[in-house]
Amino acid sequence: MTPSTASPRPLAGPAAFFSTLAAMAWKELLIMLRYPVEFVASFGQVFLIVTSLTLAGLMFAAPGERSTGVSNTAGLVVYGFILFMFLGDTLWTIGYNVRRDQKQGTLEMLYLSPASKFANLLSRVIITLVWTGALCVMAAFLMSALIGRLPAHNLPLAALLLVLSLSGTFGTGFAFAAVTLRLKEAAQTLANLFQFGVMVLCAPFFPFAALPEVLRWVARLLPPAYAVDMFRSTLLGYPTGYPELAPPAVGLAVVAAYGLLMPVLGYWLYRREENLARRAGTLSEY
Repeated sequence: MTPSTASPRPLAGPAAFFSTLAAMAWKELLIMLRYPVEFVASFGQVFLIVTSLTLAGLMFAAPGERSTGVSNTAGLVVYGFILFMFLGDTLWTIGYNVRRDQKQGTLEMLYLSPASKFANLLSRVIITLVWTGALCVMAAFLMSALIGRLPAHNLPLAALLLVLSLSGTFGTGFAFAAVTLRLKEAAQTLANLFQFGVMVLCAPFFPFAALPEVLRWVARLLPPAYAVDMFRSTLLGYPTGYPELAPPAVGLAVVAAYGLLMPVLGYWLYRREENLARRAGTLSEY
């Protein structure tokens, strides 16, 4: 085998992996900075969404919330909004952006290089964590200023639940990247439908009690719904009616399974579809 036809050897060692990861994350950030109008508009979008939710939430705020300065209404909406933002951005940044790489030809070129395929997906996770995290912090400060201070009980458990929830969310993004390779442009419609389904069934902006009984049973089958329920109810301090879908021990077990198993399953699905596309010669296809 001549050097020109030999397969590239994968980069070895942790130092090489993290170097590749940093370079790929920087590439994703540069792509975002190429569109400054979209970059700034994302902040404005969050401001409009949070303002709309705030004005709607004022109708349901308890009379004593303003006098105490602590708003459970704001906490219920903001904490659900944080998980919804991460899930929505994950579908597009990790999942559908694979289609962008496929159309540009960079996905095929990745297979011709010794770069880590896992680092390619993980770099999108880093961008999502940094960018979406900044938007969520801004939304939390904005809503607390408009309605009242957010309740924050049991922060260590809430932090654990957030890590597990985000881990499961990123695994969902890996799985959706696999779906994108299979469906191509049709995956854009599927992402919109999925976001709408999460908005209703996972109740990020309202209590699960507001759902009809049939939809509540459907919500009990969805791990992201337990992530919203447990994360939100932990920070709210387990008031009456929380958590709504299951006892805390059961909800924690579901969120833990979701956070530990979904990344493995999602990445396995993605590599499977990627290998099928490579064999079919569709890694670069409009």
